[in-house]
Amino acid sequence: MAEKPTILVVGGAGYIGSHACKALADAGYRPVVYDNLVLGHRWAVQWGPLVEGDTCDPAQLDAAFRQFSPQAVLHFAAYSNVGESVDDPAKYYRNNVLGTLNMLEAMRDHQVKQLVFSSTCSTYGEPQTMPIPDDHPQNPINPYGASKAMAERMMADFEVAHGLRFISLRYFNAAGADAAAEIGEDHQPETHLIPLVLEVALGLRPHISIFGTDYDTPDGTCLRDYIHVSDLADAHILGLRALERGASSGAYNLGNGRGFSVREVIDMAAKVTGCDIPVVEAPRRAGDPPILVANAAKAKAELGWKPQFNDLEVMIRTAWHWMRQHHRPA
Repeated sequence: MAEKPTILVVGGAGYIGSHACKALADAGYRPVVYDNLVLGHRWAVQWGPLVEGDTCDPAQLDAAFRQFSPQAVLHFAAYSNVGESVDDPAKYYRNNVLGTLNMLEAMRDHQVKQLVFSSTCSTYGEPQTMPIPDDHPQNPINPYGASKAMAERMMADFEVAHGLRFISLRYFNAAGADAAAEIGEDHQPETHLIPLVLEVALGLRPHISIFGTDYDTPDGTCLRDYIHVSDLADAHILGLRALERGASSGAYNLGNGRGFSVREVIDMAAKVTGCDIPVVEAPRRAGDPPILVANAAKAKAELGWKPQFNDLEVMIRTAWHWMRQHHRPA
């Protein structure tokens, strides 16, 4: 029996990384997780070995590459809280930029030429057109977005200098959980709307705040493009297989191409859970665009990506199924 190809999944104990590990295993790969467990969880590593290590430690990275000889890397390890990045930019540049540089150098030193990178729509900054195309100018407006844009620039430079080929996947809003509820979303502190709303339904918080009700949108609240985490994971497998076929480097938006408002999310969560969800209306937050929606036509055309869970009710239902098992109601 042929040995399964080994993929090093950097940040594979986190929300999206763990779902990618399950998808890798289902697709016939052997995922090896490299994670410092600062934001990731030991229980989320279920489909291959865990190497506890930090991307800011080149020696630990080198040891992992030497031990497992991966054929490719999936890179998820990053801090991603926009507000925190404004307050503590050094934390973001050290982890997201320097950590990525260390990983790229380890790939160079061990002749690993294929990388699928977890990027973000935050590299675009304020959208000039909607839905946002893949070739939209990158003009990030916070350190988090800037750190991801710099990582993409480094990958392009490593391609010129060292022959690296990469697929950069720019997500919009990840949502939902594994349909079998083996893994799911668990951030401390939680900042994403859907799990926050579901925590209200569980009795873990008293209400959900709506920041801004006077936007130029159908119901006055912000619209965001939500994408199921399992669809994100599948996109990484497709990106990896494209690189294996010799595809050129490229960047791809991942989204469903339509927006759901804050009120729509809350109303759907109430329908799914059967619970009252108290709402507190609050002022707008600085830097929140009214609408963020992806044009993901390129990923569908070039990678063959077909989201399977693009219905808001399905996203919330899978997240609710996971959270009811993972959290005890108050």
